Amino acid sequence: MTSPVPTAPTRWLPALLHSAGMARAFTLAAFAAVLSANAIQWLAGTVTYVTIIVGLCVIGVGMLVARRQEIRFLHLVPISLILFVGWCAISVFWSASPSDTVIGTISQVGIALLAIVVGHVRDTLQTARALGDVMRWLLSISLGLEIVVGILMPHPLHLFGIDGNIAQFGPIEGIFGSRNMLGFVAVLALVTFFIEWRSASVSPRLAGFSVVVAGLLAVFSRSPVVLVLAAAVGLAAGALTLVRRVRPRDRAPVQWVLGVIVLLGVIAAYLLRHQIIRAAGSEFSIRANLWRVLAPYVRTYPVQGWGWFGPWPLEQYPFQSINYSIDRSYTTSLNGYADLLLQVGWVGVVLFAALAGVALVRSWLVASQRGSIVYAWVPMILVTILTNSVFESVALFGAGWMILVVCAVRAGQTRSWRERLASPEPDEGLPHRT
Repeated sequence: MTSPVPTAPTRWLPALLHSAGMARAFTLAAFAAVLSANAIQWLAGTVTYVTIIVGLCVIGVGMLVARRQEIRFLHLVPISLILFVGWCAISVFWSASPSDTVIGTISQVGIALLAIVVGHVRDTLQTARALGDVMRWLLSISLGLEIVVGILMPHPLHLFGIDGNIAQFGPIEGIFGSRNMLGFVAVLALVTFFIEWRSASVSPRLAGFSVVVAGLLAVFSRSPVVLVLAAAVGLAAGALTLVRRVRPRDRAPVQWVLGVIVLLGVIAAYLLRHQIIRAAGSEFSIRANLWRVLAPYVRTYPVQGWGWFGPWPLEQYPFQSINYSIDRSYTTSLNGYADLLLQVGWVGVVLFAALAGVALVRSWLVASQRGSIVYAWVPMILVTILTNSVFESVALFGAGWMILVVCAVRAGQTRSWRERLASPEPDEGLPHRT
């Protein structure tokens, strides 16, 4: 009697990690976890949130390994991202608190890793759809909880930090911790829902419901930042629509004219910043006062900054001194660019500008040349994030940082010098090896 031939063990784990279903589930879970950071930490603590992110990172690395045959190493991470994160990491050598810098860098790298995985296992439409699904649920939950806490309950419970002001038409926070964060997420959602509707990837009824929910929350947040974001996105969308309708041979001059207009607008806004702040009201005056206090600390180490921390550790200098000067407990400078100057200096600002700027230019050019409206999602999201960075620092960590890196990775898939390097055009004048 012959013994049975042993069968090879089934390779179910690599197959699972390589599957399309796993890619979709991972993308949904990553977006949901990072966007729900405030709710998770309020409900279960920071350790639970960190454990979720670490677990997702482990799964993400496994997915990249399982797909190693189809992912080009040159396309894995944008060089601008490596340079920026690398500069933040080496700031540990001059940081006032090296341990906090290490923690901040690990957090930054972990969120970026999730974004890199998403950028490689999902295409642009799939990414937008996943983000749209997550935002639809989170915004609906936020609206439902606001109604329960603010209207149905006799006494506010402050569940998830919700103050229950919806009966007074705001300001409301949802599950995102602050009205400005809710407004930012709502505008991102509106951009995403519009792309879903125009690409016919969801039903008109679902698209309409999504837009109504996001619009209501944006209005009820009563965040002044929402108006600025809406104006910036509207102008960018109008400019992109104009470029897309121009004949291909006329697009380059139009692009240059638009670029000059944007540059002049930025310069004018900077030169008139004091007048703009005075006209904008108390919300922006508070920010201006904080930025004024920051200035001496920025001038102390203008090139390299005080070291990367991410959100401010309140017990560390200079953040403790800054908050003491204005009798507040801020965890950011309420301006992403000011935070970069303070923490990683002008070098960090330049590297971040390269990361975001290259991604924006690449995605804008692709969106202006390709027919599908889906390609407009990346530049519109980047415009929203970069505009919001004037008033908040969410682009440097958490959900804003993750979405920024996703957009940078997606933009790096096209119009890259690495594409030509990886696939050189054959020289027709020479014989080729077979």
